[in-house]
Amino acid sequence: MSEPFRVNRRTTIKWVLAATAALPAMQRDVFAGTEVPATSQPIVAKGYGTDPDLMKFYEPGDLWPLTLAEEQRRIAAALCDLIIPADAESPSASAVGVVDFIDEWISAPYPAHQEDRKTILAGLEWLNAESMQRFGRGFADIDGPQMTSICDEICYLPKASLQLATATTYFARFRDLTVGGFYTTPEGMRDIQYVGNVALARFDGPPPEVLRRVGLSAEPTRGDS
Repeated sequence: MSEPFRVNRRTTIKWVLAATAALPAMQRDVFAGTEVPATSQPIVAKGYGTDPDLMKFYEPGDLWPLTLAEEQRRIAAALCDLIIPADAESPSASAVGVVDFIDEWISAPYPAHQEDRKTILAGLEWLNAESMQRFGRGFADIDGPQMTSICDEICYLPKASLQLATATTYFARFRDLTVGGFYTTPEGMRDIQYVGNVALARFDGPPPEVLRRVGLSAEPTRGDS
């Protein structure tokens, strides 16, 4: 598998921080004119209006009907786990509910989410069709090397062929959602050793080696008292 595709967990923090900036206007035009698959129900919910009850535990689908059909969920799960597979430190993306997160996200009745819905649904359909054309089976039913052979061609826009530019942009959006969903779970936060939202008796600031790495000196400059 080529290096740009696999999620390097050492650099995941940079990916997550960049996720907001990784929503350029070009991603809003992905699969422009592509029909949403007929198996997907139209969005009829109006959203929750004011803030939801933060003391209540919401199950997927409580706030609005979900979108993904069973086969779409299988394809999404296979792709999620190709992006973030299980390892010695943490479970796979699908094992911690990332498919539910993506389904919830694209089912939300807000403009940005609805644009993502078109992108994700059309992308899943393309991925399955490409798998059928190459291997005679759907994406969720092929083996890991076969999945990789498809995704290696769409995982990095500067190296993608012109014919696959649209699919590459779809893959980038799906990867952003997968990474964002995974690393906001307890398992994902433990994986990157995130210690936020925890009460501390004291805070000594960033360690000196971290400040040096980002170009900030941890030592006082000449003339400081």
